[in-house]
Amino acid sequence: MCEYSTNQISKASSEGLNSNSQNSEINDELTILRSLLLDIEPTELKKLYERLKNTQIQPKDIGDMLPEAVILRSKQDKQLGEVMVSTVEEAIEVSVKQNYNVLADTLFPVIGPATRKAISTALEEMMQSMNQTLEHSLSPESFKWRLEAQRTGKSFAEIVLLRTLVYRVEQIFLIHKESGLLLQHLVTKQVVIQDPDLVAAMLTAIQDFIKDSFSVQKGDGVKSLRFGELVIWIEEGPQALIAGIIRGNPPQELRLILQKAIEKIHLNLSREIKNFTGEIEVFEASKRYLEDCLIVQYESATKKNYTYAWALFGAIAIACGIWSFFTIREQIRWQSYLQKLNSQPGIIVINSKQSFGKYFITGIRDPLAVDPNILIEQTNLNPKTVISQWKPYLSLEPEFTTKRAKELLHPPATASLKVDKNGILSATGYASRQWILEAQKLWYFIPGITQFQDKNIVEIELTQLEIYKKQIEQKILFFSEGTTEFIPGEVTKLPNLAISIRQFLDIANYLGKNVQIQIIGHTNNTGTEQKNIILSQARAEKILSYLKSQEINPNQLKAIGVSYSQPFQLEVTSESKNIRSRRVSFKVFITNKPN
Repeated sequence: MCEYSTNQISKASSEGLNSNSQNSEINDELTILRSLLLDIEPTELKKLYERLKNTQIQPKDIGDMLPEAVILRSKQDKQLGEVMVSTVEEAIEVSVKQNYNVLADTLFPVIGPATRKAISTALEEMMQSMNQTLEHSLSPESFKWRLEAQRTGKSFAEIVLLRTLVYRVEQIFLIHKESGLLLQHLVTKQVVIQDPDLVAAMLTAIQDFIKDSFSVQKGDGVKSLRFGELVIWIEEGPQALIAGIIRGNPPQELRLILQKAIEKIHLNLSREIKNFTGEIEVFEASKRYLEDCLIVQYESATKKNYTYAWALFGAIAIACGIWSFFTIREQIRWQSYLQKLNSQPGIIVINSKQSFGKYFITGIRDPLAVDPNILIEQTNLNPKTVISQWKPYLSLEPEFTTKRAKELLHPPATASLKVDKNGILSATGYASRQWILEAQKLWYFIPGITQFQDKNIVEIELTQLEIYKKQIEQKILFFSEGTTEFIPGEVTKLPNLAISIRQFLDIANYLGKNVQIQIIGHTNNTGTEQKNIILSQARAEKILSYLKSQEINPNQLKAIGVSYSQPFQLEVTSESKNIRSRRVSFKVFITNKPN
């Protein structure tokens, strides 16, 4: 009665809201009455009216129903998941581009254990295969198995595992008995499989054919099928059956394992099997029972006494090791010798080979290059095992060209020769004029020389000329006050002066230089200028007369009187300065003769 009244009131309320003829006071009273009858606040009731008027679906309503709708649709079929794949992939891509650390932190707890489990499984399988291979690698059957591996293209380890296999359950099928559809399928690793649904259909067809073709009791079925090395064992239950694909000769104990598995599956999943309509996701729980059926058993290797075999193997291994050591050592030495030869200037290796413990090498060698036998000793090779044939040739490398230049030109110890990569021979240092002239003529006969540069070599005679010039200009003869007489001890300087001037003039004449020696007379500032000029000239003439008497060419000598116009430059006392002003000094001029 209350529900009917509520509906009537709601209907009346709606009609009252749609009517424009009633006044606002009546509407307010009706609104209050409706809120009291429906136990709803007036504001909430107003919102309810607005929702009844609006026929469009609100986002909030969709949000409230969306989770339940997704669950119902997922149970119906897989279309929703297929549609959402592209959207989820794009969302993940955007997330990674924005901040890849979020996805990395999310997957971190999963990736570590999964990686460790995969590595552990792979190592376990590898160790098992390795153990089997090592145990049978020295057995008589191993030679036959190696031939089989070459013939079939399989690895030796795989052949060993197959030939030492007692039995292996390679595949397990859980098949719905009534429809013949595949509920679950497990396979051993490294086993090539066909379409499991097709295999399940085949087994069901075989069972149906036998039941239709032969008189069998109700409930009986095919228990075993054999195809070469493969055997199929079938264990039935009330609503499903297990079929195991087995390689080898399985024991009867395996049937008990299959029976226990089908029993546990019926015990825990009987309702799902009975209500089976084509959805196999619910049978994921059967995997733990089916995995117990994937059994592998190999022959236990009989322990044999391989003492002599191992002793022989050890002796051979030691002999091979020693032989390998010496062979590798000799090979290293040989390669080191070749590297040294190739790095030496003036040696070119054309061919090298080894044969019956001997080393043969041919090439060309400059006579100035290092002796190859010295390099053999450095590498500790046995010289008797190295047979070399070297043909002579002239290397144009700078160091050999420099050696040939020195042998031909014989430079003095004060000069050095060097050849650059362009074949330019440069002479530096000091040498006699005669040697320089001879070098300018002979360098053309040196192979590899393209040019001779002597701008950096100085003639020794020029150096000596400068030395004598300096010695002459340093000579000073002092005179008494107001006379042309020497002060005591000055006369002894004259012979050495004459010798220096004579040698200087000889060198200058040899070099083709024009020289002139000025004999300059000086006085102090005592007396008149005219008298001092005459006195200084007389003092210079006296020295000139002496040099003429020593058979020195007077054309290269000139006497000049300068009075006291050129004072003595050194800092001395006034008394000493007066004495030193009364002197004769020398000035030497050297010029080239005109061509």
